[in-house]
Amino acid sequence: MAKGKVLVLGSNATRIEVRNGGTGATGQYLNETVVPAQALIAAGYDVVLATPNGQKPHIDAASRSAQHFEGDEAAFERAEAFYASDPSMNQGRTLRSAIEEGLDNYAAVFVPGGQAPMVDLMQDADVGEILRHFHARQKPTALLCHGPVALAATVPAAREFRAALLAGDKAKAAELAKGWPYAGYKMTIFSGTEEKVIEDNILHDKLYFNGVDALEAAGGQVHNTAVDFDPHVIVDRELITGQNPRSDRPIAAKLIETLARTTVAV
Repeated sequence: MAKGKVLVLGSNATRIEVRNGGTGATGQYLNETVVPAQALIAAGYDVVLATPNGQKPHIDAASRSAQHFEGDEAAFERAEAFYASDPSMNQGRTLRSAIEEGLDNYAAVFVPGGQAPMVDLMQDADVGEILRHFHARQKPTALLCHGPVALAATVPAAREFRAALLAGDKAKAAELAKGWPYAGYKMTIFSGTEEKVIEDNILHDKLYFNGVDALEAAGGQVHNTAVDFDPHVIVDRELITGQNPRSDRPIAAKLIETLARTTVAV
């Protein structure tokens, strides 16, 4: 008997806007998706993956490496196999279908990273509805790396908020974010200096804004580590945020610990 169900919000984005025109390749990170999912399943929870269009998230090629599994090639291969074949990763459902089924059926929500959520999830109306539901009920809400940017979907005018960030108008973004449910919360997200590593070595171009810009404009209190890529997790009320790919295991552990205090078998 499962202890409960955890809803995982995946992204369908494959490209992200860059400053020199056009777009760069992006996607969801393999370890940030699989490591927490495997940990949740091992702890007795059912995992349900849903995306805006119901299609399976595209995995960013930059994450398909043993580097993101502490250099363990076997662990990387197991993660690839899990993502390719485990039923929890292959059910093909939409965010809207999860809402219509009933969000009270879920004990927690989790959003993995990779830059992809900066494209679609942060301005998706269904994401906003889901996160507002969990916030109103103070149910565990965990987001990893770039994933916390999805919290912007609860801004009253999320699409306009993102457009203001793309235009470099942080003042307009802040005005649009008035009434944000997470204003004043302590949180973390992939830092600006960590993002620069991706811009310089993978995208070879600059983004219009980073996750810190978005969350601070909305009213979040963002805290990052002094050392880039050190694991870092912050818990504030129901909100659990992890800073970077190496925070995959710590955020899973914190989410499972929180669930153990708040759920019963269903």
